[in-house]
Amino acid sequence: MSMKRAPLAGAAPLFAALGDATRMDLVARLSSGGPQSIARLAHGSPITRQAVTKHLVVLADAGLVRSERRGRERHWQLEPGALDIARRYLDHVSQQWDDRLSALAQHLDATATPPARPRRGRSRRGG
Repeated sequence: MSMKRAPLAGAAPLFAALGDATRMDLVARLSSGGPQSIARLAHGSPITRQAVTKHLVVLADAGLVRSERRGRERHWQLEPGALDIARRYLDHVSQQWDDRLSALAQHLDATATPPARPRRGRSRRGG
């Protein structure tokens, strides 16, 4: 792989944090609803505020979200730069696949045997 290991190491914690359905839901809610309190994020959810907090801490450790104290509450918001790292990594992997598939297609085109031509000769009819 031509990509340096450092970008992979930077992307791995992001993908690990995003590998949970609850955390993906929290990221989706933060991306569409702006900064939100834990109470608001837990509202309508089958999980407790404490569970939401634990998931948010995992996302924060991966650099995907950050919090800010507003009065007695903490408001959490998305860190879009972290998602850009994940997107760039996925774009890189996608480009590698495109390159490999293109090379395979070129190889198959170069090594393909042309279809056999029908023989032309005298007919056995007539006589």
